[in-house]
Amino acid sequence: MTQRLPRPAAGPPWEAPPEAEPVLAPEPVIRLTSVVKTYGTGEAAVHALRGVSLDVAQRDYVAIMGASGSGKSTMMNIIGCLDVPSEGEFLIDGIDTSRLDEQQLAMVRNRKIGFVFQAFNLIPRMTALANVELPLSYAGLRAAERRLRAEAALRLVGLAERMNAQPKQLSGGQQQRVAVARALVTAPSLILADEPTGNLDTKASADLMGVFDRLNAAGRTIVLITHEADVAAHAKRAISVQDGHIVTDRRVTAADAYPPLLRQPASQP
Repeated sequence: MTQRLPRPAAGPPWEAPPEAEPVLAPEPVIRLTSVVKTYGTGEAAVHALRGVSLDVAQRDYVAIMGASGSGKSTMMNIIGCLDVPSEGEFLIDGIDTSRLDEQQLAMVRNRKIGFVFQAFNLIPRMTALANVELPLSYAGLRAAERRLRAEAALRLVGLAERMNAQPKQLSGGQQQRVAVARALVTAPSLILADEPTGNLDTKASADLMGVFDRLNAAGRTIVLITHEADVAAHAKRAISVQDGHIVTDRRVTAADAYPPLLRQPASQP
């Protein structure tokens, strides 16, 4: 016998049936709308960005590429709340950054963005653990909580056995992984990496990109600036910038898919 769904209770004849709640798409982590950035005035003006519009969805993994002077570094500085547009709008997690003062922008940088730079920027006389704890110190967390979260971040990047080593005792690749752990420790919406493999050899670069792949597969949104095609190949989306414009925007896999070079786990029988 076929099982039927229960019939809804009858209401007044003039009453329309209830409508299902609309399913809203999640807010993009990044939204640039007609962003212009100009340095200087008059004949000396430099037009670094010329009306750039870009959305980056949650869980996406984006590589931004371009030659020196193309505008990619200016775009990174705006996305990282290190600079502000001359015109246009930049939102991060739905927050209009043009409405924020310097203190509020600093709070957004600390809480919503994890930075990884080409230079590791580690404090030489501090251990890996202490370096990773630093952003949490600025956020005012207690020592015990800072330690727990920093240890978890270092385990996540494969440095569980090197927590008490100083930077001089670590290889370049290990130092960059400490920098990644430091970027992760505040649980940011976005990991922003500027030429993260620039100071690494081929093996260390591959190891680091494997860390980024796994972080993205676990749900982190990543935007990386690079001029290396083999680094960009890890991303789900590749954007090329030239003369302040986005000239190509190529989608490789869906924003919520696995990174293209990460081997997916075998499905369970």
